[in-house]
Amino acid sequence: MQLIKFSNINGALAAATCTLLAGVSNAQADEKSNDWQFDTAIMYYGEPDRVQAVEGVVSATKDFGDEHVFSTKLVLDTLTGASANGAVAQTSAQTFTRPSGNGEYTVEAGDTPLDDTFRDTRVQLNLAWNQPWGANQKVGAGLHISNEYDYLSVALNANYALDFNRKNTTFSVAASYAADEYSPEGGIPLALSKMAIRGDFANDDAFNSGFDDTRIGESENKDTLDVIFGLSQVINRRWLVQFNYGYSQVDGYLSDPFKVVSLVDDTGSALGHYYESRPDSRSKHSIFAQSKYHFDSLVWDMSYRLASDDWGIDSHTLESRLYIPLSDSAWITPHVRYYQQSAADFYRPFVQGDLAEYMSADYRIGQMTAYTLGLKYTQKLSDGDELSMRLEYYQQTPENSGFNSPGQLADVDLYPSVSAVIFQLGYKF
Repeated sequence: MQLIKFSNINGALAAATCTLLAGVSNAQADEKSNDWQFDTAIMYYGEPDRVQAVEGVVSATKDFGDEHVFSTKLVLDTLTGASANGAVAQTSAQTFTRPSGNGEYTVEAGDTPLDDTFRDTRVQLNLAWNQPWGANQKVGAGLHISNEYDYLSVALNANYALDFNRKNTTFSVAASYAADEYSPEGGIPLALSKMAIRGDFANDDAFNSGFDDTRIGESENKDTLDVIFGLSQVINRRWLVQFNYGYSQVDGYLSDPFKVVSLVDDTGSALGHYYESRPDSRSKHSIFAQSKYHFDSLVWDMSYRLASDDWGIDSHTLESRLYIPLSDSAWITPHVRYYQQSAADFYRPFVQGDLAEYMSADYRIGQMTAYTLGLKYTQKLSDGDELSMRLEYYQQTPENSGFNSPGQLADVDLYPSVSAVIFQLGYKF
């Protein structure tokens, strides 16, 4: 299930910061330059009473000389727990059909409806090659493959960079194309069809027939094109800035087959739950700015990202990291991230009356704010290896974007917050 994504280790930034703070000698770096370099990590992500995830990452890089660099990364993660299905909470217990059509689950009165059958394992492989092209240019290409039991993604990417202005300015462009196939358990639901509940049918055969009527096939596809243009500038020996413009175009099946929207009456009572419907295309524009400044002993990394798409979602992301040396071989990195977004035009926590052509109660495309607070400790070992530990707290707060809550819905929490703890242990050698 494509429900949460994780941020992997930013190896390039970490390596650059290590050089600044730890004072690693050039001789030591040259000694290892022709060896394979490995970066490993294991991460835990946990939401109370919801999703739990464990992710392992192994990255390997080798310079074959003259900056001809091959890199690869293998990711394995497992996810279990409960995920919100989009239905509204009620003052009485509710029963839902599992996505497979086999079995039911019951949600207690006042609780957010969560599907507790969320289990998945993902294997991801990345391959990349980068090399110089002429005196002041670099090119690269890569392959990405990610496989889950119900999801397959294959992507190709390429990048180009040009240094000029005495190599103080770099222009870059990168593009990727991904082809994804979604094959959810139980098949693809018919948009806006009503969830079949066993208790509404006379027998199992009638229910199975009713469930099949809500399916349109076993799988669907989507294609994604991403392009990023970048410009980085060395201001002086301490200060580096970067600006990016990004464009993303996604076409195909963009609904979540596990999400429903509740139809309620004037008393707030649910009359039924209908599978969501999203547009089959999405265009997004983004602007990104980043500044890295090296003080006498500190490095401050600050960035801002503005994104806007044709679904009506506008988002702002402000992020800061401060690299603080504790000794010649150890440093800590406090991390703060703030995120805010508006709701999609078709977001509805519930519907009354007629169903709309497009509608979704998925809180991830609703109005929200979120923040992350974290701290990372890094220790450079005597042999040049590196050990790191990272602990972060994440808080996401959905917000009401102007909907009135009829009847009993005023007595339940329609916008519950979600929190998570993230712990990562890394070793580089």
